[in-house]
Amino acid sequence: MDGSGTAPAARHTRGTPGAAYRRLTVEQRRRQLLEAALGLFAHRAPEDVSLDDVAHAAEVSRPLVYRYFPGGKQQLYEAALRSAADELELCFAEPQTGPLTRRLTRALDRYLGFVDEHDAGFSALLRGGSVADTSQTSAIVDGVRRAAAEQILVHLDVPDPGLRLGMAVRTWIAAVEAASLIWLDEEKQPPAGELRDWLVDHFVALLTATAAGDPQTARVARAALSRERPDGSVGRLARRVLPVIAEAGHLLAGGTDGPGDAAGSADRDTAGAGGGPAGAGSGPGGAGPAPAVTLGP
Repeated sequence: MDGSGTAPAARHTRGTPGAAYRRLTVEQRRRQLLEAALGLFAHRAPEDVSLDDVAHAAEVSRPLVYRYFPGGKQQLYEAALRSAADELELCFAEPQTGPLTRRLTRALDRYLGFVDEHDAGFSALLRGGSVADTSQTSAIVDGVRRAAAEQILVHLDVPDPGLRLGMAVRTWIAAVEAASLIWLDEEKQPPAGELRDWLVDHFVALLTATAAGDPQTARVARAALSRERPDGSVGRLARRVLPVIAEAGHLLAGGTDGPGDAAGSADRDTAGAGGGPAGAGSGPGGAGPAPAVTLGP
C-alpha cells in the first residue's frame, strides 16, 4: 500500500501477455499481430520464426495468435507476405508528371528502402527454398512483379505493349530484384543512392537497345527522352557514354544490319528526334542507317 492506504495499481512489464490485452477491434488486433510477424520475418527466415516468437513480440498469448490465424504459422506468414507485397506494389506508383527517370528514381528510393528494412526476409523470400514456400507465396511474389511491370508501362503511357517492349520491362524488373539481392550479399554496397542511379541508367540503356529493333519501343523511347533535361539522369549518362564509344565509328562503315533494321526503316519517317528528315537517315558518309533513337535530349 502507499501512504494513503490505497493499494497501487498493478503493473505489467513488457513481454507479458497482460500488457497487450487492451480492448481492440478484430481488425486492429489482426493488424497488431501482422505487424509483429512482419518485424520478425523481415530479419529472419520463415523457418526461424515460431508462433511463440510472434506472440511474444505482440505481447499476447499463443492461443490468441491461433484464434486469428487458425492455420498456424503458414497462414500468418502468407498474410504477412501479402501485407508486405501490398507495400512493395505501391513503390512504383508515381504521379505521371515530370521526366521518366525522375519518377523511376523516386520509385527505386522506396523499393530499396523496403529491401534495406526487410533485408533477411526479402532475401529468403526471393531466393526460395524456404519450408514456408508454397504455390500461394510464389503467386504473391509473381503478383508484385506483374504490378511493378504494369506501373512502368503506365509511366511509359503504353496500355498494350508488344512482345519486345513488354519483355524489356520485365527484364528490368528482374534485374532490379537480382541487383537488390547482390546488394544485400555485398553488405549493402555500393550505397543505395549509387545503386539506384545505376539501375535507372540500366533502364535507359535497355529501352534504347530495344528501340533499335522495335518500332513501338522506338516511339516510346523518343517520347520519354524528349522530356528529359540535359542536367538530368539521361544527359549525364550520355556524357559518360559518348567518350567510351567515341572511337567506335569504324563499326558504322560497310556493315549491313540484320532483321532488326526493319524497325528503323519502318519508323524512319517519324524519326525526327534521332534520324533527321525522312529519307536522310544515314550515318557518316551515307554508310549506314541512322540510330532509331538517341540517348541525349
